[in-house]
Amino acid sequence: MITPPYLKAGDKIAIVATARKVSPSEMDVAISTLRSWGLQVVTGPHLFGEDNQYSGTDEERASDMQMMLDDKDIRAIICARGGYGTVRIIDSLNFSTFEQHPKWIVGYSDITVLHSHIQTQFGIETLHATMPINFPDEGTEAATESLRKALFGEPLEYNIGDHPLNKPGNVSGALTGGNLSILYSLIGTPSDIQTQDKILFIEDLDEYLYHVDRMMVNLKRSGKLAGIKGLIVGGLNKMNDNTVPFGKQAEQIIAEYAQDAGIPVCFNFPAGHIADNRALIMGREVQLDIDAQSVSLRFLPVGETNKPGTMLRKILKPSIFFLGFFVFIYVILYLIKLFLK
Repeated sequence: MITPPYLKAGDKIAIVATARKVSPSEMDVAISTLRSWGLQVVTGPHLFGEDNQYSGTDEERASDMQMMLDDKDIRAIICARGGYGTVRIIDSLNFSTFEQHPKWIVGYSDITVLHSHIQTQFGIETLHATMPINFPDEGTEAATESLRKALFGEPLEYNIGDHPLNKPGNVSGALTGGNLSILYSLIGTPSDIQTQDKILFIEDLDEYLYHVDRMMVNLKRSGKLAGIKGLIVGGLNKMNDNTVPFGKQAEQIIAEYAQDAGIPVCFNFPAGHIADNRALIMGREVQLDIDAQSVSLRFLPVGETNKPGTMLRKILKPSIFFLGFFVFIYVILYLIKLFLK
């Protein structure tokens, strides 16, 4: 995966709305906070546009996003909010300049479309993180602080408590995923995620329990669960049931599919449609450790992996060097001995 350049004071960051509409008052706190981080904030021309529930027409929203993708002075694009609409414009966007000059794309929920598309098509890391619509009115919180750390390249590691449905294990791999409903809708499209040998993150909001099961069946049947190394489950809020109960909670539904896949899994991770929505670097190698008492997720520095054999190679490299050195000396001494005879 390619890591976009981290931000520094003075850099420009853009706010665009690829989905639902927003008002100026809803963006004021975020703009003020981003400026307090030393960043210059620019906004899309149609950020406060309106076309029914969208922030402007498809063409207007795509135009704003394209402008920021093509502007080499913009070092990050943070999406104003989710809702629905990003998938309507994804195929009209040209990522050629972005591919040559990567920048951070930030958001969650409907922005899963961008995360999945960019990882699959271009192999560039993105940030699943809180958005301007969610910035707190006063001060900072864990979610916004984690976004700041991620943007500026500071180390990220999260430690949380146990959950009754957790399955212990220690795995490493690239992190992928996002909103379960969006991932489900992208299967079979050019934006479909690749899960083989990766750690999958999912979260969702306001879904019927039977539909959670339907989506998990789809992930299983499409092979998305077969090759993953582990599963991280974030917020599962405001779930709905029918008059005739489904009989299981969302966590229980997902736990059964994780058990079938035989993978480590953790629940109640602080990410998704919750106040404590911690930043996740999608596409980055992570180390996930789950035991009976706690869960740890550590984002590895760029270029570092914990793949099997990594430690062995670290040990063997100096050993091979010294062995080669002594063989070289031996050959030289042997040749000198022959020459002197």
